[in-house]
Amino acid sequence: MIHVEDDGEVRVVTLDRPKRRNALTPELLDALETAVVDAPTPVVYLRGEGEAFCAGADLSVVAKVAESGDVKRFVRRGQRVADSIETTDSVVVAGIDGAARGGGVELALACDIRLATEAATFGEPGVTFGLFGAWGGTVRLPEIVGLGNALDFSLSGRVIDADEARRIGLVSRVVDDPHDVAKGLTKNDKQALGVLKERVRDRGAKADQEDAEVAAFERLVAAHAEELATYGE
Repeated sequence: MIHVEDDGEVRVVTLDRPKRRNALTPELLDALETAVVDAPTPVVYLRGEGEAFCAGADLSVVAKVAESGDVKRFVRRGQRVADSIETTDSVVVAGIDGAARGGGVELALACDIRLATEAATFGEPGVTFGLFGAWGGTVRLPEIVGLGNALDFSLSGRVIDADEARRIGLVSRVVDDPHDVAKGLTKNDKQALGVLKERVRDRGAKADQEDAEVAAFERLVAAHAEELATYGE
């Protein structure tokens, strides 16, 4: 489900579940965390295999955790992985070539640099079926794109293209080959890369905000238990 290749000073981490549009399971999340945190390289490049970057959480898994009552553990797992991506020593670059939805957007938000190709699209569709991205997305999204854009993007559930994503700041650039940009970072001083990441990202504790996110997600899962059960069949 995860393919890892160390390409010189860049570790390429590929979400490799193309038939499910790289939808995230607990096992895939754990493997992703290990691949990023254990990287021996100054730069990690995160991509998706096939036509999607990542479709978000596998809804069949959400259905199972809703049935088992283990929602909090599932949300905390996703938050932990996103936090690990954000705080790891390596600079993490997301290369979005295709669809990023829900948890896939949240993974990208946790990365240090987000690059899109013209084929990239972004959406937070959870609101259309009664959920939302609870892996830190409600904290990171307004920080990155501003409050107004964050509310429009998340409350509408609409899909935006790469150019609009760049305009609102969801991605920093639209490029032909995000991998080449990631490799270009390694021309810089490796120690300086790590120190700059640490200083720019120093925003204090998020624990209270993440606790509130867990509680809100639990309420919505409970309210939509019947609909979610259909994804587990």
